This record gives sequence, structure tokens and C-alpha cells, in this order.
Amino acid sequence: MEDLRRCPSGGRWHHRPVPDPLKDVETIAELASAAQLTVGAAESLTGGAVSSALARGSGAADWYRGCVVSYGGQVKYDVLGVTPGPLVSERCAGEMVRGVTRLLGVDVAVSTTGAGGPGSEEGQPAGTVWVGVSVRGEVTCHRLALDGDPGAVVEGATERALELLLTAMRGAARSRGPVRRP
Repeated sequence: MEDLRRCPSGGRWHHRPVPDPLKDVETIAELASAAQLTVGAAESLTGGAVSSALARGSGAADWYRGCVVSYGGQVKYDVLGVTPGPLVSERCAGEMVRGVTRLLGVDVAVSTTGAGGPGSEEGQPAGTVWVGVSVRGEVTCHRLALDGDPGAVVEGATERALELLLTAMRGAARSRGPVRRP
């Protein structure tokens, strides 16, 4: 996926692209097929980039259900059921992933929201990203601090979201417990 290094001062993640950013997509496809998991996404900051990557996975028609691209706040509120308030937040990422899980009826989902830059948004510095992951009803959220111009932030957020989704799916494939949908 990508090489992320923690900077000793400031604790920011630095995105360093590697040759094959879509390599995790094939593993996601294999895990989804083998464990019979359905996958969905809700995206704001990444504007459909995560969905585009997932749709390229082998047999995606069998396991990938779709995506809600909620770039505007009103779509987050009206479609995904996000509570009005700060959108560059852990709460928003969690509510987005719960909303898309419910809407699409999937076992596993990922969400992205954040401040792509070049300036700050809602008092959050450019590069602040939240990724939500839902696996069988269990939601975790991850804060990223990415460097670069808006394009680099979107690319880094997309790659990291896919990596976090893959990690969660590996855990789900091992547990194979009953599916709980929010």
C-alpha cells in the first residue's frame, strides 16, 4: 500500500507512495469472496476514489455493493443520517460508516472525511483525515494527519482507507462470527 512514517515531532503521518497502491484491493477481493463478506463505502474527502479502487477488484460484482459519495454536508445528513455538527471529526466518520452499512446492508464498510487543503477546515489543519471502518457492526475510527497538496492528501487517504479496510477484513475473516448490522 503505502509507507507511512510517524514524524518524531508533531506525530504527523507522511505519505510516501509505493509502486502498487492497488495491491490491497486484490487481497480485499479475495477475502470478501472467501468469507462471503459484502463491502460498501461512504466517501467525502476522497470523492469516490476508494469506490473506484474497490470496483477494480476481481469479482467486485459479487462482493462490492457500492458507495455513497457525500461530498456536501447535506448529503451526509439526509442520506447517511449524520448528525449536524463538525464534519472533520471522529463522530462524522463513525456515523457515515454506520449509515452506509445500514443503507447498503453490507457486512464491512469504510468511510472517509477530512480537510484536504490547501487551507484548514472547521479549525482542523489541511491533511486531517478520519477513516471509519465497520465490520459486522463493530465500528472503529482512525485519525490521519497527511502532508502534501490536496491531491496528495486524497491519494494518501484513499490508500490508508483501503489498508485499514483490509486489516479489519482480515480480522473478520478469522472470526467468522454472526453478522450484526447497526
